[in-house]
Amino acid sequence: MKSLLFKVVLALALAPLVLTSSVRAQDNDGCANRTLKGDYAFTISGQFYIPTGPSTFQTVLRQGVAMTHFDGDGKFTQEDFVLSDPNAPAPPGVAPVDPINGFHTDEAGTYTVNKDCTGTYTINFPPFTNPTTGAMTPGAIITVHFALSDHGRGIHGVVTSLTPPGAPKAVPALILAEGHKLGRVDKD
Repeated sequence: MKSLLFKVVLALALAPLVLTSSVRAQDNDGCANRTLKGDYAFTISGQFYIPTGPSTFQTVLRQGVAMTHFDGDGKFTQEDFVLSDPNAPAPPGVAPVDPINGFHTDEAGTYTVNKDCTGTYTINFPPFTNPTTGAMTPGAIITVHFALSDHGRGIHGVVTSLTPPGAPKAVPALILAEGHKLGRVDKD
């Protein structure tokens, strides 16, 4: 009798562990580029640092929002509305702007989603004619590392590289981007 009681108690004690393990394994079906598909609204917040001398920097604060469309195959388009610290120098050139909503347009890039639901995306801002030289100048390039949540409905990113428009190399940055998929939530 004691042996049967011991087995029942042991089975009841182990059941939650077994059930939790199987639920976790089923919850992570793995991710791929197709996991990140559709329209996402982002908030952007942080700062980057422009070199002003050999070992000095000017801090530029940034706050903004963006609408991004991921195609499920590793490419995306984006428009954003970002404000900078009023004391920051204006970026060179004039970005294309939507006349209705005031958002900067023509931003595009590529992304990769890893099986573990992490990944990277790179935003390429459009080139522009430099007002000083008249030469075509490359737009900004921003690389973000991210993690997906809620089966790809949420995306949480941090900027790992920010090259300002026309700059020869990336500058230090501390910028977060939080995105959420638009649309209704489907119940499983």
